[in-house]
Amino acid sequence: MRQSKLLAPTLREAPSDAEAASHRWLLRAGYIRQLAAGIYTYLPLARRVLHKIERIVHEEMERAGAQELLLPAMQPAELWKESGRYERYGDELIRLKDRHGREFALGPTHEEVITQLAGDEINSYRRLPVTLYQIQTKFRDERRPRFGLLRGREFLMKDAYSFDEDWEGLNQSYRAMFKAYEAILGRCDLDYRAVEADPGAIGGEGETHEFMVLADIGEDRIAVCNTCDYAANIEKASSVNSDAAPPTITGSLITAPQPAQVQTPEVHTIDQLCDFFQSGPDHMIKTLIYTVDGLQSVAVVVRGDHEVNELKVATYLGVTEVHLADAATVEQITGAPVSFAGPIGLDIPVLMDRDVLLMSEGIAGANQVDTHLQSVIPSRDMVHAVAGDFRNVVDGDTCPHCGKGVLQLLHGIEVGHIFKLGTKYSERLNAAFLNRQGQRQPMIMGCYGIGISRLLSAIAEQHHDERGLAWPTSLAPYQVHIMPVSMKDTRQVELAEQLYAKLLECGVEVLLDDRDERPGSKFKDAELIGLPYRIVIGKGADQDLVEWLEHGMSDGEVISSQQAIDRALQLLHR
Repeated sequence: MRQSKLLAPTLREAPSDAEAASHRWLLRAGYIRQLAAGIYTYLPLARRVLHKIERIVHEEMERAGAQELLLPAMQPAELWKESGRYERYGDELIRLKDRHGREFALGPTHEEVITQLAGDEINSYRRLPVTLYQIQTKFRDERRPRFGLLRGREFLMKDAYSFDEDWEGLNQSYRAMFKAYEAILGRCDLDYRAVEADPGAIGGEGETHEFMVLADIGEDRIAVCNTCDYAANIEKASSVNSDAAPPTITGSLITAPQPAQVQTPEVHTIDQLCDFFQSGPDHMIKTLIYTVDGLQSVAVVVRGDHEVNELKVATYLGVTEVHLADAATVEQITGAPVSFAGPIGLDIPVLMDRDVLLMSEGIAGANQVDTHLQSVIPSRDMVHAVAGDFRNVVDGDTCPHCGKGVLQLLHGIEVGHIFKLGTKYSERLNAAFLNRQGQRQPMIMGCYGIGISRLLSAIAEQHHDERGLAWPTSLAPYQVHIMPVSMKDTRQVELAEQLYAKLLECGVEVLLDDRDERPGSKFKDAELIGLPYRIVIGKGADQDLVEWLEHGMSDGEVISSQQAIDRALQLLHR
């Protein structure tokens, strides 16, 4: 490709709202342009990278035994109502009506459509198992699109669905797709972790894993063991407490000082409490009031240095989600403002994190204005509370898998998610088949999604430096960048054209910078675009010499033009 013909408008500066490194560099290097919030145009360079990602995905899906199809993006709303997700998806579901008033939705995912297709076309165990996949544009009306392609309203996604006779078959399909995802991310040269996760709005009846690309900008936090292979999303992660057991209620505890009221005017935060009592946050008992389904209320108690894990609370209560109660509700329940809520004497259920139970004593709200309780012994004073795992893990917690390693919290970008759906959709949408005994039963399903456009951004997030992008060779839009320093020098242009023609003939993807621009502009654009190999043709052209650079090299190596060709072919295995 001749760069004079390439639509790759580079920018000297990125827009001020471009927060992620990948967003900044993809904009500056001329890969993408924003049309509206969360909606992007992929320019030719980006499209070439996407094609390479898609080719890797196609190859690994085929290796896993999946078949490609293409499902409609516009889906009848009645399908979503039948599955029970029409209301649950809420405002993220983009809804519309046709001229006849029939409701439709632009697909954020395709469980309903694929399940109806399978129910219509598969009626016998002889046609199972089968795994079907597609690569298609998805639509979600994100409340706050951000980080460029990492959280958009329109995005490219590969979604696959498996249909099996039984759970043993699903386990095999799930494992095959797990390995396929590992291969895809490995071939994309990404540092990632596969972590235990929550099924979220997709739902399911079995295990689920997210594939997280490690990056500081990642909105997800994951817990990783430093000894074994345990890794989990922080929503799902748990830990093992030390061998310490909660104090038993003995005579010494009974006779220990009872909780004492202490006046704490204008002390509202954990930090302020620590200053007031000259003690650490691990000695504080924090009480938060939640509402369940907008009606029932529950108190959740954690240590002052811990955070409530709302997913664990919701899971324990058997509900979809819980919400922090507003200030008026808290005051109605506790008789005091939020800052002074405490666990003792409440008339609502109290869930106590097990780490609170291990405390020998602590400081808690007194359910009175400007008042806290000192010398609270949880095992004695909170006997009506239900103890369990209700907090987020923290750095240094003991791994629940091996019991020896220490958990470390990392930031990650979710690029893939796989689920064991079971019969969640097949039962509701009547996707059944005749089993080996001639009986009708619902298909056992799995669901497997990976973000194609999100992968583009995640790769850029991990593969860039202070000057621009740095694509892995297998994914770069072009592999070799040929740069004559001066288009006015006949010999430089002639040698550049010769190299260009020979490399193209050998099947190398080449970008020739034939623009009549200043050398400084050419070099800056080359660094922004980030191709792996660069051949610079300057004053040495008369002696058939060129400068060979690989991305990251501060100084190039002067070699002959034939050596440059040979090296490119060797590195690219041509």
